[in-house]
Amino acid sequence: MSSATISVTDVIDWRPIGALQWSVFLLCGLAVFVDGFDTQAIGYVAPVLSKELKLPPGGLGPVFAAGLAGLALGAFFLAPLADRIGRRPVIVWSVLAFGLLTLVTGFCNDFFTLLLVRLAAGLGLGAAMPNAITLTAEYSPQRRRGTSVALLMCGFGLGSASGGAVAARLLESFSWRWVFFVGGAVTLLLVPMLIVFLPESLRFLSFLPDEAARLSRLMTRIDPAISATRFAATKEATKRLQVCELFAHGQAGVTILLWVIFFMNLLDLYLLANWLPTAIHDAGLSVGVAALCTAMLQIGGIIASFALGPLVDRFGPTLVLPVIYVFGAVSIALIGFAGTSVAFTVAAVFGAGFALVGSQNCNNGVAAKVYPTEVRATAVGWANAVGRIGSIVGPTIGGIMLGLHADIRSVFIASAVPALIAALAYLTMRRGRGAQLAN
Repeated sequence: MSSATISVTDVIDWRPIGALQWSVFLLCGLAVFVDGFDTQAIGYVAPVLSKELKLPPGGLGPVFAAGLAGLALGAFFLAPLADRIGRRPVIVWSVLAFGLLTLVTGFCNDFFTLLLVRLAAGLGLGAAMPNAITLTAEYSPQRRRGTSVALLMCGFGLGSASGGAVAARLLESFSWRWVFFVGGAVTLLLVPMLIVFLPESLRFLSFLPDEAARLSRLMTRIDPAISATRFAATKEATKRLQVCELFAHGQAGVTILLWVIFFMNLLDLYLLANWLPTAIHDAGLSVGVAALCTAMLQIGGIIASFALGPLVDRFGPTLVLPVIYVFGAVSIALIGFAGTSVAFTVAAVFGAGFALVGSQNCNNGVAAKVYPTEVRATAVGWANAVGRIGSIVGPTIGGIMLGLHADIRSVFIASAVPALIAALAYLTMRRGRGAQLAN
């Protein structure tokens, strides 16, 4: 075996997952966890923050939008740097950046400074997530890659949900600033762990002749028996295609429908994630209870990540996901009728999170399945980019509705419409070429 030339992919795929890989999964999971906490923290403190800054109802809408714009810009322009300098440095520097900026958020005393800081924090948040996913996938066997990434994404939901619990406790005894002090401090504590223990991507190292010794050391940690083996580069030939290629070869209909689904799903999800604490508080519940109720949005999504995947694999997304989206629309509408009932609110928010977060995880799998390998990265990337536009539009719409003092029931009934549109898009996809996804 020592004289053979094998690929890094062969080593990862045909050997048991070992300590090195588990450490990568854990560290990337922690990075995604703090990403989720820091992303959602602004929503949990919104009611108190708005009052301190003397903002009208919905006045934090531009701040929410700025954070999401930073996420999109970070994903577009900073995350791709990992293909030139490596996944590890991008993750480390991104986590350091948004940790510092989350800490700085607690010192903001005016609206404009808060907006700029959240925009800058979004750049780091947007760069960290894609590379944590990439590094996890590259250390996972092909047969378990989907499971590894799905479990990783649960870390984001857990981070978002824990933010509600932490915010509820801190808001009872301290100011809103301490939510960001705690979030930033925990994030910065992770940075030394990443520097010391997080390895570089094996696939990335296999492209660099000067890193052969470093690659060999890491591979030995996976299996000492291959220490003397020569490693073949595993870079796959790729064909860079323009976005217009997604509309060629009879794929235009599926592309448009998927973009509609991504846009509507993330519009709804971020509208709720950012404005639920404020809306629930305005309905008569305390700020702490509103934050805890909102945490159920992410908890529902975590459970859905395990439940919906097998159903979609067995029955097809165009059969399962329309039902889930209709269920989500009903749950969203019912939030507006919950009043001051904590149990009713928790159940309705849980249902909304189960549908929206769970379906979004499945949507990424659908996008990867519809298109052939040579256009898959472009297809998934652009579908998510369109979704990011929805994630900016959603909180803006929510802010406008609350700013107009719309009836709370009307707000949530209107918020149910995007989920129904996503359901209709999947039903439409059952016809023509999209019907291949029905099985």
